[in-house]
Amino acid sequence: MTAPDPLPLLFLDVDGPLIPFGARPGGHRTYPMGPVPPGAAAHPLLARVDPSLVPRLGALPCTLVWATTWEDEANTVLAPRLDLPVLDVVAWPDAPEQEARDARAGLHWKTRPLVEWAAGRAFAWVDDEIGEPDRRWVAGHHGGPALLHRVDPVLGLTGADLRLIEAWLRSV
Repeated sequence: MTAPDPLPLLFLDVDGPLIPFGARPGGHRTYPMGPVPPGAAAHPLLARVDPSLVPRLGALPCTLVWATTWEDEANTVLAPRLDLPVLDVVAWPDAPEQEARDARAGLHWKTRPLVEWAAGRAFAWVDDEIGEPDRRWVAGHHGGPALLHRVDPVLGLTGADLRLIEAWLRSV
């Protein structure tokens, strides 16, 4: 008997999806912060993180992975705010030449490292900077199913986004 396939990965960016930013009529909604985790004072927009996302993210049939420039700070500052466990964190390679070539091709600098990290495993990537070149590159270079979902950074992750992501995760 073979072991079942592992759950799909969900690569989650912070700025944009979880912390909305940009001009919004009437401003951005904020939420009570409760106890402030160590280091949180350096992040003045943390109050924009909607705590109701936690049960919805936690209920998704996937393995959550931080895919953010916050790197380990996502676990020390954001995870306690969201009552999330410590998650794996994608470590970004220091590859300025490759990043420059990718940028000229319109490819996001996260695209290659995420495909490498997934290593053929099904994944969803939630970010506010995903474009068509990223979708084409992933389709041509990743051996498994992938959903690249762009979130409007002004709105952040919405119920509609979560429903779409959940439906995709349940389909793979």
